[in-house]
Amino acid sequence: MGASIARAMLKDFARKCLYFSGALGLYHRLRNADSLTVVMFHRTLRPDDPRWASCDPDYTLGDDLFASSLAFFKRHYRVVSLQDVLRARRDGAGLPPRALLISFDDGWLDNVDYALPALRSAGLPAVMFVAADAVGAKQPFYQERIVAAWRRGTLSLEALAASVVEHDGDAFGGVGHGGERAGIAGLRRLIARLETMPSASRRAVLERHADALDDGLQHMIDIDDLGRLRAGGVELGLHGKSHVAMTRAENLATELGGARAAMATMLAPQSPHAGLASDACATMSFPHGAFDDGIAAQAREAGYELLFTSVPVLNPVGDKPSWLLGRTGYETDTVADANGTFRPDRLAWYLFRRDSRRLAG
Repeated sequence: MGASIARAMLKDFARKCLYFSGALGLYHRLRNADSLTVVMFHRTLRPDDPRWASCDPDYTLGDDLFASSLAFFKRHYRVVSLQDVLRARRDGAGLPPRALLISFDDGWLDNVDYALPALRSAGLPAVMFVAADAVGAKQPFYQERIVAAWRRGTLSLEALAASVVEHDGDAFGGVGHGGERAGIAGLRRLIARLETMPSASRRAVLERHADALDDGLQHMIDIDDLGRLRAGGVELGLHGKSHVAMTRAENLATELGGARAAMATMLAPQSPHAGLASDACATMSFPHGAFDDGIAAQAREAGYELLFTSVPVLNPVGDKPSWLLGRTGYETDTVADANGTFRPDRLAWYLFRRDSRRLAG
């Protein structure tokens, strides 16, 4: 047995001992009593679902691991709603010790199919940050379509690279070589290149491969699903209008104000209480986690009261939570071993020890 393997096994054993002895839980109760943890999910799917085979594994959690995560949250946290956080921000209403908010990004239909029933069974609230243009769309964002087509075998890395070269000259932007230009790593580099291309050139590349990118399945929620989510205890916020990174938006005002206007229109027939629709337009998570101080300031001027980042920190609450909040996402190998078995000790080690930092006033 190699020394590195032995060290990894020893570390794994020590982590188990700390968790199952209760020492790690005690550390969490003392250290994080005044913190708001916000966890971030994207997709939740069951392996026998036809969408599973081509989903992006970095952003997808199996329904069994998701359900186990909810049980973990109930054991170690006080799960709060978006309304609880808004009230704490607006009125100084206190949050319970070790508060945790469950959030989802984008607007995936599989969240309605699998996450919503699990949340209802566990009796837990959550919030979905919805990209306004995704509501009613069948296919997902182009980044996810590319990964899915590559996994299905309908789009090769070489074909996509050739199209990028045709319209932009250099598929990889002079970055990476060898293995970095092959497999999933190379595919992600191509996607990153597409994200920086002029919109007209990017559209031309995507149109070239339109047939390969469409799997014919329904991936995104529709307007009726918004009502199902809210009825099931999942509140709504925004995730931009088109899902473009705010730092690359051609019209930031449209991404911010346009998203709020679109959400208000979609919720108007479902909202006898105007305040509920207004609250859905008062919160946003930044698409791709991309923002800067100027974007955050403009978002506040556009009417957003709470802004959620992808900065993986715990949020000290103090008198009231900040208007700018960090979130922690995790992948399958954070919560499961090589056999796919849920490991609460891994999740505790990952979440309880996060840096605690207030991102703004």
